[in-house]
Amino acid sequence: MIYVKIGLVGKTNTGKSTFFKAASLVDVEISNRIFTTIEANKGVTYVTTDCPCNELDVSCDPKNSKCRGGTRLIPVELIDVAGLVPGAHEGKGLGNKFLSDLMEAEGLIHILDLSGRTDSEGNPVKDHDPEEDIDFLYSEIDHWIKNLLKESWEEWEEEQKRGERELYENIHRKLTGLGITEREVKNSIEGGYDDILELASNIRKESKPIILAGNKVDLSNARDNYDRLKEDYDIIPICAEGELALRKADRDGLIEYIPGQDHFEIENEMKKDKKEALKFMKEEILDRYGSTGVQDALNRGVFDELNYIAVYPVESKSKYTNGEGDVLPDAYLLEKGSKAIDLAYAIHSDIGDSFKGAIDARSGEKLGKDSELSHGDVVEILT
Repeated sequence: MIYVKIGLVGKTNTGKSTFFKAASLVDVEISNRIFTTIEANKGVTYVTTDCPCNELDVSCDPKNSKCRGGTRLIPVELIDVAGLVPGAHEGKGLGNKFLSDLMEAEGLIHILDLSGRTDSEGNPVKDHDPEEDIDFLYSEIDHWIKNLLKESWEEWEEEQKRGERELYENIHRKLTGLGITEREVKNSIEGGYDDILELASNIRKESKPIILAGNKVDLSNARDNYDRLKEDYDIIPICAEGELALRKADRDGLIEYIPGQDHFEIENEMKKDKKEALKFMKEEILDRYGSTGVQDALNRGVFDELNYIAVYPVESKSKYTNGEGDVLPDAYLLEKGSKAIDLAYAIHSDIGDSFKGAIDARSGEKLGKDSELSHGDVVEILT
């Protein structure tokens, strides 16, 4: 199964590794040292959506995903890359490595330290304005892409004049290793630009959507910064440490907690200090913001910014089962606008090659290879 890839980016000491550990429960080093993360950490996390099992009144048997209380958890890959420093596009710090690692991802979550306790280089301070870090990331990526394009720009312009190759073809060849598509390059050029830097910015916006996630919102000064910044920016309030604590408590059987929800249920007795910590989490984070924000950032990145939909293939439209009798066994993430034939090929190339049609399991409607699928569809593939 091919996973959608999401990158965690930002300067050092913003809580990227805590977010990564909370989302994936993969052990990584967490400290306030600059460049704690050197090699990109990679792990599997999940996006969540309503499982069709509740609506269809069946008990599901997930195989490539999970279902908890009617919430389907669908795996995606999470990449935590080295922290960014000023001048990264010039190779400063771990700049070149940072930028090449993050370009593996289809979409990015930019982790900001809303507490203002780290400066632009990740050093501890008392009062840094996190707003300065928002455009900082955009600028570093834009200048890095610009530098990649600049070295061949004059040659490409001459080739275009001679009619040998269109500009977008040359740019795509140069950037294809960064996961940037020909369509994204064409859209960026057609959007208009005055210089190479503006074109690079267009390419970044078109190919790498960025979610702003304001971390450490459990701290009082961070709340003030969030209230100020949300007036001008679409920013998600995040408490990565709180999410990590909740997921660990759920894993250990102390509470019942489904990521992204605004509540949890205490399952077993625990020490007083843990009870107090959970009480704080409920009153100051879940009740105030509706969640810790970690799952919201992942879901928004995949479903809203990257425009993926979740589709459930079955072999029996009446029982919603596969050949082994498992109910709603698999969930596939496909790009919005995908057709029935795309789902067939996503399952296996042989199924795509032998595709004869499909059936919408809810309505019984027959679907052709070019029938567009919608989020939450349950589909029987005919071969």
